[in-house]
Amino acid sequence: MTTPLPPGVRAVVIPPQTGALPSPFSVVGGRAALRGSAELRAPSSGSARTFVGSGRRADRARRFRRSLPGCRGPRSRCCAAAAPGLAEAWLGGRAREMLPYTVNVKLSARTLTGALNAHNKAAVDWGWQGLIAYGCHSLVLVIDSNTAQTLQVLERHKANVVKVKWAKENYHHNIGSPYSLRLASADINGKIIVWDVATGVARCEIQEHNKPIQDMQWLWNQDASRDLLLAIHPPNYIVLWNADTGTKLWKKSYAENILSFSFDPFDPSHLTLLTSEGIVFISDFSPSKAPASSGKKVYISSPHSSPAHNKAAAATGAKKALNKVKILITQEKPSAESVTLNDCLQLSYLPSKRNHMLLLYPREILILDLEVNQTVGVIAIERTGVPFLQVIPCFQRDGLFCLHENGCITLRVRRSYNAIFGTSNEESDPDPVQELTYDLRSQCDAIRVTKTVRPFSMVCCPVNENSAALIVSDGRVMIWELKSSVSYRNFRNSSSGASPLYSPISFCGIPVGALQNKLPDLSLDNMIGQSTIAGEEHLRGPTLQEVHLKFLLTGLLSGLPLPQFAIRMCPPLTTKNIKQYQPLLAVGTSNGSVLVYHLTSGLLHKELSIHSCEVKGIEWTSLTGFLSFATSTPNNLGLVRNELQLVDLPTGRSIAFRGERGNDEPAIEMIKVSHLKQYLAIVFKDKPLELWDIRTCTLLREMSKNFPTITALEWSPSHNLKSLRKKQLATREAMARQTVVSDAELSTVESSVISLLQEAESKSELSQNISAREHFVFTDSDGQVYHLTVEGNSVKDSARIPPDGSMGSITCIAWKGDTLVLGDVDGNLNFWDLKARVSRGIPTHRSWVRKIRFAPGKGNQKLIAMYNDGAEVWDTKEVQMVSSLRSGRNVTFRILDVDWCTSDKVILASDDGCIRVLEMSMKSACFRMDEQELTEPVWCPYLLVPRAALALKAFLLHQPWNEQYSLDISHVDLKRLLLDPEFTILQRCLLVARLYGDESELHFWTVAAHYLHSLSQEKSESIPDTDNNISLSQEKVTNPLDICYDILCENSYFQKFQLERVNLQEVKRSTYDHTRKCADQLLLLGQTDRAVQLLLETSADNQHYYCDSLKACLVTTVTSSGPSQSTIKLVATNMIANGKLAEGVQLLCLIDKAADACRYLQTYGEWNRAAWLAKVRLNSEECADVLKRWVDHLCSPQVNQKSKAILVLLSLGCFTRVVEMLHSMRYFDRAALFVEACIKYDTIEINEDTKKLILAVYADYARSLKNLGFKQGAVLFASKAGAAGKDLLNELEQPKTEMTEE
Repeated sequence: MTTPLPPGVRAVVIPPQTGALPSPFSVVGGRAALRGSAELRAPSSGSARTFVGSGRRADRARRFRRSLPGCRGPRSRCCAAAAPGLAEAWLGGRAREMLPYTVNVKLSARTLTGALNAHNKAAVDWGWQGLIAYGCHSLVLVIDSNTAQTLQVLERHKANVVKVKWAKENYHHNIGSPYSLRLASADINGKIIVWDVATGVARCEIQEHNKPIQDMQWLWNQDASRDLLLAIHPPNYIVLWNADTGTKLWKKSYAENILSFSFDPFDPSHLTLLTSEGIVFISDFSPSKAPASSGKKVYISSPHSSPAHNKAAAATGAKKALNKVKILITQEKPSAESVTLNDCLQLSYLPSKRNHMLLLYPREILILDLEVNQTVGVIAIERTGVPFLQVIPCFQRDGLFCLHENGCITLRVRRSYNAIFGTSNEESDPDPVQELTYDLRSQCDAIRVTKTVRPFSMVCCPVNENSAALIVSDGRVMIWELKSSVSYRNFRNSSSGASPLYSPISFCGIPVGALQNKLPDLSLDNMIGQSTIAGEEHLRGPTLQEVHLKFLLTGLLSGLPLPQFAIRMCPPLTTKNIKQYQPLLAVGTSNGSVLVYHLTSGLLHKELSIHSCEVKGIEWTSLTGFLSFATSTPNNLGLVRNELQLVDLPTGRSIAFRGERGNDEPAIEMIKVSHLKQYLAIVFKDKPLELWDIRTCTLLREMSKNFPTITALEWSPSHNLKSLRKKQLATREAMARQTVVSDAELSTVESSVISLLQEAESKSELSQNISAREHFVFTDSDGQVYHLTVEGNSVKDSARIPPDGSMGSITCIAWKGDTLVLGDVDGNLNFWDLKARVSRGIPTHRSWVRKIRFAPGKGNQKLIAMYNDGAEVWDTKEVQMVSSLRSGRNVTFRILDVDWCTSDKVILASDDGCIRVLEMSMKSACFRMDEQELTEPVWCPYLLVPRAALALKAFLLHQPWNEQYSLDISHVDLKRLLLDPEFTILQRCLLVARLYGDESELHFWTVAAHYLHSLSQEKSESIPDTDNNISLSQEKVTNPLDICYDILCENSYFQKFQLERVNLQEVKRSTYDHTRKCADQLLLLGQTDRAVQLLLETSADNQHYYCDSLKACLVTTVTSSGPSQSTIKLVATNMIANGKLAEGVQLLCLIDKAADACRYLQTYGEWNRAAWLAKVRLNSEECADVLKRWVDHLCSPQVNQKSKAILVLLSLGCFTRVVEMLHSMRYFDRAALFVEACIKYDTIEINEDTKKLILAVYADYARSLKNLGFKQGAVLFASKAGAAGKDLLNELEQPKTEMTEE
């Protein structure tokens, strides 16, 4: 089976073998594997199969098969294919029909969706699981991002969905906390539903008010609880919910209407609200209680009021003009004319840099530094450019995915600062302005925007950040994936100003050589390297290659067009058509095309552009052909152009059935095909009936002008075809006997073959030449029922039945067997039992009966009736209603058309643009995802049972019980990678974390891989090898941990980034407050000379002039003598005690007492500020002491952020304590793998205590592997655990039958 894995992962097929997965985990992907217990393989000898033909011939085939050499017993698989010549001779050329085949006729309930509602615009989310969820009217669709297949349709909302959010995966997964698919969706009525997506069950429903939910987000920062959901309930409430129980934890109101919110990704206690008047910064957010304060309110002044927009945005002048934008956030409320907050489309923190926020406007993106509340970067669109709709900032690299109004997605990446200073432009700028500049790196194709087709929103893959999905208003989902290509050019267009992008020197966290195996385009940080910071240059060499990025469309999911719809299911499955049958649904649309859907998979089979106007009706003439009719808009005389097309589905060929007829005539009201597909009745509005022969496309009879006006018509299921066939068969048999008797030498076998062939011949001729007699009934406007007979080209009037006084004007008729049902304009149903000659009228009180149709299947007397306000299913045997659906009461949509899908499932087309296949009860019910029939296998471990998902993960991570790794994967790159002996366990853990979309694992192994590799390299630097030392130092410079990890980065790199940042703040300052903040930062960073320059800039009329002058004097004259130090320290201590913490910390930093300053900051709860100061001012030992105290604080029960504490310990190289914490938190798999990596890199000191810890980790990991069903792995780690694993080892070595299995 050919199924590639990510970045295009579909399926993993692992053959059952010794040391491999146990059989329940043989396959992942497709429906077979979703339950974790099937295999993708050829049918076994005992597989069920079907033989076509009479029982006699099937027995003869079995006897013949047993007689062939090598066949033993009835289950032998040798079949006729083993001796084709003999089989052909024995079966007389009919062996092909005898071969086994299977037909999949399972049709599960499903929903085909179409265009979206305007409320659905922001209802989309891409989860860490690799699935995309989006709203379509009141439905929530879940699609696979790799194969663009619809996996689930969730239907429980009664109103349009406005928000969907996947639950975060930032926690450790085990049997108790398994991989699961949790999704929250909210609608315009204020209802929030939390779903178990795999089963389609609503786990919890939340309702506070009846107004649309403005925004919501899962909390990701708590180790204790993963069920917390924060939501904005209009107009001004934020409410924290327990999404597992539906309990309200707290509620807080604010003064202004809240539009949206954004969490600070670096500090979970910081929350920012975008309100109707400005921005509210909340700094005391906590899950345990509502924020005490109302937050810090600031206002946004219009970017258009700045001088930047008075200039023409020329190609070279736009950047220079926009650099003059200074402040957008002020404490004072701006004047009414300058407030344009409604123009602000989006507010979002940058996950790549701490304390940076972006504001999105239609024509610019503003990057704000929140420490000084000023603009440090502007991305502007030229006057002729297409405005922005949305922007998604990246985590891995400082990049932005931007969506424009024409549906174009662009990727912009921050320019390296060394390139800003070194760029040679046509006009040299004497005073270059430093700012955050984002260069356009790639863009995809735009879509054709119309009144009804426009881009709605975009989502980005959160795991790899190398693909984006565009949701279009017409229901399309377009998945664009970034691809990188190496540039071999030695020159670059210098006038563009963009710095080149280089490929990273590491793959999955570890630097690799040019020849080592890598998986191309795995993620954004594996495609492009980091943007360098000021003062650094890329060390260009053979490992650094310039790369270019481009978008490639890898997935497209189309929806139904806008209603109206006319639907018709193909003829039902019978024993005669079982080999050719496909469950096809024809959908006529308002634009004149006919869509044919395959209902097993729910995918579009064919789209046929047949008509030039709205399709009004469809009737199938066979399994592979149908008639469809459309009518144009009436002219002044009420006449239309009728289009009636006969379509051959395999070829797509269509012909005008009525030839040149159809122009300027009354509209066709209905077409009806006879039971045997011989005749077609065409009913017009003000024109007599036409009868046609479908087989020859000829007009049999056009009724006279005085023919009654038809209100309803139906063909009878009775005919005389059987009697005609009997007569012709008797004639054929007589001819065949005469032929056989005249040639006495023919053997019995040959004569039987001749009879078979003649029988087939006679049947084919019958189907072509015989014109059987068929009947139809119709009613006129007075309710009189007419019965007519058609045979050949003769039409006879058989009987007339006077109208029933209890019935109004008849609108529709249905006939099956001995039952005839009539519906009228008043909602009455009249059931006629033709055999018993009795009728029974039932008033439904549902107004006009628009359509009635019997279910397929012999003896199945169920019937569906469609009304203006819904539909009902009736049992005509018992004459009682089975189920009912009423618009406005049960559902919000209105039904446009109905049909039967199978004998027990109905199809409803509705005005919300959807077509639903439902059970006979017509109750909307979500289905299990593992019951889906998918055309392509899907990689999603979250669909497996918990034990299977974790077992597969352990299997992918390592197979140390085998001498070599084994994995049967057809994707060559990934197979080579996973089997590469140089592909370390750290890289393997990172790769599997990406495959599983495990956020917690991804962050842990990224930091662990970086520091384990760095520490091992530092140890090897002691080797006296000059060349090696140079290369290692270069690697440390060019491959630091990305700045998105903030405090976890190396101290030197962190210091350089902070200096770069304060440089930018200094350049952008425009008021005294900004200057003072910059001076304070420079003092903390030890840049005293520059700080003094800024202090001396204070003007004499400023109230702080005297203080700043004295401060400048103090900074320049401070010495390291004992008395001055003690005096300054005393003053600083007093200031801190009296509430002036920041000023006291500054004084301590002046006398190089930053360690004391950090302790004071921690004492007063400023833990993040203390960690920042330690990173920029202290040596490694003192910094480690400060950060270790921070770790103790993070581990406290009140904070409970042990996962973050572990990452801090990793950055400090405290690997033994990391193992202790992982073991105490019962993260046995992560602990054992980390120990293996530490031993491999020789970064953990082995003594008695650590040896005891390692043995305990191995023993617990062995137990967890045993619970997952891995005997080999459990045996290995139990043997490694020494005495701690002895009992477990004895238990594992017992006979296999005694093992505990799930």
